[in-house]
Amino acid sequence: MIQKYIQNNSLYLHKSQQLANDIDKVLSLSPKVKDAISKTAREIFVPQGFKHLAYKLDALPLSANQWISSPLTVAKMSEALSLEGADSVLEIGCGSGYQAAILSKIVRRVFTIERIEKLLNEAKKRFEILNITNIHTRFDDGNRGWRTYAPYDRILFSASLPKPPMSIFEQLKVGGILVAPIEQDGKQIITKFTKTNTRIYIQNIDECLFVPIINGVKR
Repeated sequence: MIQKYIQNNSLYLHKSQQLANDIDKVLSLSPKVKDAISKTAREIFVPQGFKHLAYKLDALPLSANQWISSPLTVAKMSEALSLEGADSVLEIGCGSGYQAAILSKIVRRVFTIERIEKLLNEAKKRFEILNITNIHTRFDDGNRGWRTYAPYDRILFSASLPKPPMSIFEQLKVGGILVAPIEQDGKQIITKFTKTNTRIYIQNIDECLFVPIINGVKR
């Protein structure tokens, strides 16, 4: 697979650039997010039978009844994080690893947690193929976060939930931003939480569709 990526690198790059342009027609992208999408081969992150759909603006199924989000949704989540000046991001729900790969091209350190061991192992192989060295992975229940490297400048949930636990907000820096798909009134809304010394400000951004967060781990 590594050899195939090396041989087809220019083709992957061309397709990724076109994907970024397609997203930019729908959602005005900041230069850094557009550049990150342009340089990340989504084809590497989708199952073999769906390679021909890798550069469409659609979510695609993964193993273990999970999904790789639509590239448009990944772009919306990345933009909502307002990554300018951020050094570290914690992602809860690694999945295929595509979102973490995008973030790794914008910030210095990405920490990503996955509760399904098979998915995490597959994501780690993809990071190796792409020679991404600034993503740190953890097999754990994402609801606990990752206190070792806290506080983080940004935290991202890549699974839906009614509301983020306070224990996760405790791992966010003052002035930091948390983005999550929040379940409300039968819908999921990309929601931006900005933490200050005295309160947390909330901003609803757009509808989305994610698998729900689940407690525990799966080997």
